[in-house]
Amino acid sequence: MILLNPGPVTLSPGVRQALAGPDLCHREPEFAALQASIRDSLLRVYGLPDDTWAAVLLAGSGTAAVEAMLTSLVPRDGRLLVIENGVYGERMTAIAEAHGIDHRALAYPWESQTEIKGIEQLLNANPEVTHLAVVHHETTTGRLNDLTALGELCYAHGVYLLVDAVSSFGAEAIDFGHPGIAACAATANKCLHGAPGVSFVIVRREQLSAASPRTVYLDLANYCREQDRRGTPFTQPVHVFYALEQALAELEAQGGRAARHAHYHALAAKVRHGLASLGIEPLLAECKTSVVLGAYRLPDGISYDTFHDGLKARGFVIYAGQGKFAKTIFRVAVMGAITTADIDRLLAAFHTILQAQT
Repeated sequence: MILLNPGPVTLSPGVRQALAGPDLCHREPEFAALQASIRDSLLRVYGLPDDTWAAVLLAGSGTAAVEAMLTSLVPRDGRLLVIENGVYGERMTAIAEAHGIDHRALAYPWESQTEIKGIEQLLNANPEVTHLAVVHHETTTGRLNDLTALGELCYAHGVYLLVDAVSSFGAEAIDFGHPGIAACAATANKCLHGAPGVSFVIVRREQLSAASPRTVYLDLANYCREQDRRGTPFTQPVHVFYALEQALAELEAQGGRAARHAHYHALAAKVRHGLASLGIEPLLAECKTSVVLGAYRLPDGISYDTFHDGLKARGFVIYAGQGKFAKTIFRVAVMGAITTADIDRLLAAFHTILQAQT
């Protein structure tokens, strides 16, 4: 089964085999070495120095990492501005509300990009804002939000940028060298091609000195202290760690982030052009979309279930739209161990299903 949903992904044989690694106590030195290897490899994905940045590993999905980032790094006397143009921006607002973080949401229509001028005006009018949170790749629509412009804006206003990079880390460009970016949250089971169950936050170490945790389990500063000492505050999913170590090794062997981006770009372009030849239109222009996932309009008279069920019977799983897009679009991601031949078979399956409906 080829998974074309935005995580979890189709695993490579090597990653799947790594999941069957030996049982290991998380208090043993072998686990400490495994954890340290993963942390180092995560920083290498973007060439980050470990004296400035830390990779902090957590058990949980990408949302756990996002929640840890927001609840740990926004101080109790701080104020958070959340940029929303999809489900996952709205989820960050829900996290802020659940934890009583002083915040404001700036919402845009899901099919629209963020407007730097409007955000700048809001920051000028609200100097009490200390942190800004944004989703880099909003998989609701496949939109890639402009981190560079936001980073420059945040730096100019003395605001820290917190990034949900759950569906972009390991494939899309992230300029960690820009001083505006304070941290980003991500996960193993998307662009890194690991198994679900481990997430992480890449954070400037200086940010942790002023961390203000609101939870016990998601306290980033505590995790980082313990992991720097080659320990862990809580039990970690050891076998999923094995898989992530293998996935990171495969990423590096395949040429790193730039090579993965190029591979995704080729696959995504093949999907886009192939579907266009069948009369299926994309939701967003190619220049506005990540290489990781594309959203497509359902043709008139064709339901999502028709596509989903027909494709699943042929070995492919696609993803439905969310919210107001639930009945009008479908989504195709190209993460995981997917080849050009897989996409050729996918497009042939779409053609067969459409022919059967006419």
